[in-house]
Amino acid sequence: MKVNRKVFDAHTHIGGIPAFKFYDLEEPVKPTVIEYPSSKEYIKHMDEYGIDRAMVISNYGVPDSGQPFTLNPIVIDSVQESDRLVGALWVSGLAKDKERTEEALKHVKENGIVALKATCLLGGTYNPNDWDDEAKGLWEGIVNSAEENDLVLHIHTSPGGGSDISNALELVKRYGKGVKIHLVHMGGFVSGHIKLVPKFINLVKEGYQVYTDTTWAVGFGSRWLLSEIEGTGVGADNVIFASDTPWGDFPSEYWKVEGAKISEELKNKIFWENAQRLYSK
Repeated sequence: MKVNRKVFDAHTHIGGIPAFKFYDLEEPVKPTVIEYPSSKEYIKHMDEYGIDRAMVISNYGVPDSGQPFTLNPIVIDSVQESDRLVGALWVSGLAKDKERTEEALKHVKENGIVALKATCLLGGTYNPNDWDDEAKGLWEGIVNSAEENDLVLHIHTSPGGGSDISNALELVKRYGKGVKIHLVHMGGFVSGHIKLVPKFINLVKEGYQVYTDTTWAVGFGSRWLLSEIEGTGVGADNVIFASDTPWGDFPSEYWKVEGAKISEELKNKIFWENAQRLYSK
């Protein structure tokens, strides 16, 4: 399969992760099947599908908050080897990752770095109302670095835990008029979509710099969001195509938008124009 339009894939992962005994498995596994150790392999993936540009981020998934930091050098090298790639530096709001995050933030001015990536899957919370003094200091350092260097804060969202979309929305309300915030996975699964969609439209109306993508979205989720955008005329510039490769599947994520009953103008914005504007320097 090769796409027939310009595509900017704004959320993908590069580098290898170790096999792990996830959940109650008896043997370690690598569930993604594929991975891209360097820009060379990643560009081959792009050429296979006809992808014009992409955002690369440290691959992660094992329960070790330090692991993604080890791949930041691959991200930096990759975006400097090809102008088809831009990258996000891995950062963390966890106290145990303070030194790693400080080291990562030293590279915010590297050519091709356009975002900071964080998750709360392994602890902590996006909700500023629940931060202690240490967490507040760490998160404000991350947010300030993003704002001062015109970087997007690219954060994982899910329907539970510290990464719950409700917590992420509190982060947007606190900082989203000063810094651009990309809410990955549009809240994650059914409850996340239902929590996000009406609030997303309202936040855009109110001038917050908030963005999302449709990766991992359940069928109704992306359909609802896109129909709300076309019905209200709000948010067309704030939805970005992404595949979450290799955890996501590019063809299915592509057709989630390509097959939607929306205008060609909106499709062009989602597949190319919005990310090209947001993630190009």
